[in-house]
Amino acid sequence: MKALIIAAGMGRRLKKLGDSKPLVKLLGLPLIERVIMNAVQAGVDEFVVVVGYKGEQLKEALREIADRRGVKINVVDNPDWKKENGLSVLRAREHLKDSEKFLLLMSDHIHEISILKKLLEFPLKDCEIALAVDGKINGNKYVDHEDATKVLVENGYILDIGKTIENYNAYDTGAFLCTPAIFDAIEKSEKQADDTTLSGGVRVLARERKALAVDIGDAFWIDVDDEKAYKKAEDFLLGKLTKSSDGPISRYINRPISHIITKYVTKHSITPNQMTIISFTVAVLASILFLAQGYFAIFFGGILSQLSSILDGVDGEVARIKYLETKFGKWLDTVLDRYADGFLLGGLTLNAFMYRFKNNWSIVIGILAIMGSLINSYIAMKYDELMMKKGAKKYFRIGRDVRIFIIFLGAILARPFETLLVIATIMHFENVRRIFVLKANESLL
Repeated sequence: MKALIIAAGMGRRLKKLGDSKPLVKLLGLPLIERVIMNAVQAGVDEFVVVVGYKGEQLKEALREIADRRGVKINVVDNPDWKKENGLSVLRAREHLKDSEKFLLLMSDHIHEISILKKLLEFPLKDCEIALAVDGKINGNKYVDHEDATKVLVENGYILDIGKTIENYNAYDTGAFLCTPAIFDAIEKSEKQADDTTLSGGVRVLARERKALAVDIGDAFWIDVDDEKAYKKAEDFLLGKLTKSSDGPISRYINRPISHIITKYVTKHSITPNQMTIISFTVAVLASILFLAQGYFAIFFGGILSQLSSILDGVDGEVARIKYLETKFGKWLDTVLDRYADGFLLGGLTLNAFMYRFKNNWSIVIGILAIMGSLINSYIAMKYDELMMKKGAKKYFRIGRDVRIFIIFLGAILARPFETLLVIATIMHFENVRRIFVLKANESLL
């Protein structure tokens, strides 16, 4: 599947953030790279990008993106980039004339992947096009009503489109599924109305009942056209990093802090695997402090324990937001988390044994806490898989975030034995509960 990306315009309203709008970085990635990677995840494997303003600079960046991401990108020049956007579409004709269908995207529009997948699955016929439209025209905080292109839709067909039309019931999201018919339509629009805009071509096809609308429902999209929209896009992408499998501590305490750290980390070259190692190192330092005598040692050990839990979320956030997720990275994170758990609970056990109770019960309870925690993590994958199959957006889960938060509270209160006892009790209770839940839903496993 191919995709055409229009990236020829100047983008005056984002000048403060960068001279070339497609190369303005949003959470560490140029806008155009984010558009490309969204399309790749939707199923696109080849791109045609039309450039104009700052064309050489953009070409060099696209070459680097193509090499780094392993995607095929053909670059086409549009010397008439100051004119209407339909001319940029026409410049790509030679690269797409033999395509059965292709995606048409804007370099400054961010879409949830579900929108692009929905478009690609749409049953398009020869000589038709489909436009992803947003029917939420009332109170949509992500749309600049004055600047948005409006669309009038009836029974799935586009009747009219334009920025100034008075009768409309949807917004143009800037994502199309096209056949080569779009090229003839733009040329016809130029001959009939001296209109070389993409919307002009859509109007031609609309009159022929060949322009269809695909409603995106509640999915997110935004035209990053100015600094206000840029901030909204940034906030949405960060907010989306919360996972359905997040426990209560992760969701309400860790994530708000990790989002701030992630926002900073994405601006630098720190990799997700490096963040995983940093989180693990902090946990090891915390466990070393647990071995030292005195309140301040265990207190700061508790602080570092919670910090390691927060940083443990950053690696995944950076990976997802910069499209750097790998199977090895997930595996490494899982392995080091188990080691970190062992170090933290082992350090707390030795603290309780050496400085508090000095009897074998400290060791016994510590072992039970470690066993319960390891089994809890082992069961988590199957439990989360079940919840996803059931379509749960949020569900009850006691996991590592709660465990480390208990360590944090117990350490600052200097109650290592009681902390281990609470963790052992809660973890084994949660493990038994999950076993019963999995048994009750055995048919879904």
